[in-house]
Amino acid sequence: MTKIKIPVELPGIRNIAISGRIGTGKSTLAVNLAKELRWNLIDAGKVFRQIAKEMGVDIKQTDKIPEAIDRSYEDKTVALFKNEKNNIVQSHLAGYLSRDIEDVYKILVVCDDEEGEDKASIRIDRLMNRDVISAEEAKSDVHNREESLINKFRKLYVQDDQNWVYWDKKYFDLIVNTFSLNQKEAVIFVLDNLFNKL
Repeated sequence: MTKIKIPVELPGIRNIAISGRIGTGKSTLAVNLAKELRWNLIDAGKVFRQIAKEMGVDIKQTDKIPEAIDRSYEDKTVALFKNEKNNIVQSHLAGYLSRDIEDVYKILVVCDDEEGEDKASIRIDRLMNRDVISAEEAKSDVHNREESLINKFRKLYVQDDQNWVYWDKKYFDLIVNTFSLNQKEAVIFVLDNLFNKL
């Protein structure tokens, strides 16, 4: 007999957006939270990797992915946030794209030390372990690909504003710091905050 998985209802929250820099743990949090809430998980990174593969483009060559794909992703994501429910969307831009949509709960995942400084070394180590890649490849992802992404997003969305970042805390309802929280603690922290809103 198959168990029917009924989604957990969160009054006032139709969807959840999860964003963060490369290697902060946003994908892991999204997967674990989707299991707990029994919501659909939409991982934009996987979508983009598949599109890039089909086009014969290396996902790390951000500048070679046509703008039309980004715009299509943007339109589909905004439509999903507005018209569907019980989805967790994990992407760099999920928080930014849902910034003006009230019933989307926006979570930013960071990896910051006690002084609020980003711990790139930990993010690099996580990528090495997750993707089973060399330190050089992981450093390139965290530094070069991230820089390429931010430059592309600035041109696409904010008239090349050099001060803009998609991880600006003003776009988010909750900040989850994976420097001080492990995977299990991060999910508990989010659930506590979600249910305290009820």
